Amino acid sequence: MPYHRDEQHAIRCRITIERANMKVDEAMARWVEAGLAELARGGIDAVRVEVLAARLGVTKGGFYRRFRDRRALLDRLLETWVRGREAAIEQQTELGNNGAGERLKALIQLYSERVSAQGIAIELAIRQWARSDPTAAAAAAKVDAARLKRVAGLYRQLGLEARQAEARAILFYAFIFGQSLIFLDEPPRRRANLVAQCATLLTSA
Repeated sequence: MPYHRDEQHAIRCRITIERANMKVDEAMARWVEAGLAELARGGIDAVRVEVLAARLGVTKGGFYRRFRDRRALLDRLLETWVRGREAAIEQQTELGNNGAGERLKALIQLYSERVSAQGIAIELAIRQWARSDPTAAAAAAKVDAARLKRVAGLYRQLGLEARQAEARAILFYAFIFGQSLIFLDEPPRRRANLVAQCATLLTSA
């Protein structure tokens, strides 16, 4: 019976700890979300503790209860971004009932029609940050590698050899990110036609 009481006490303690950890994780997630939003707005120099605290309506003390310093937050931002981008490309390249060509065309359509302004801003800010920060550079390289590997895999399924598939994957992503910058002044129908023609060229074996 005493053992049973000790066991119940241990369970209650574990539940309390798990709830506390959950609250800490939620609080950390809010800081990370605010950090990414600020990164999108003004680049890495805009991600400052006092700015984030003001946006969240809390004191800087709340930050230091969850992060050792600003660098710890920046590392968490990169980790969060990498996980999100890796999960996204994995989901986007899942074949399901579609063939590899159809999946590639669907990816082009997704990126040309549902552009996330904040997502693009974060990506560009991290690329700029990566020019002077090795950790950011490593994060960008990891995301690039995941994207190219998944898309090259689709090209392999279309029958291309490994080197051809890798080269085509690079062209694919050069178009994916470039089309949002070079077709801006085109009328919607004209733009859609251009994207469709490029998609046909990019998804042919």
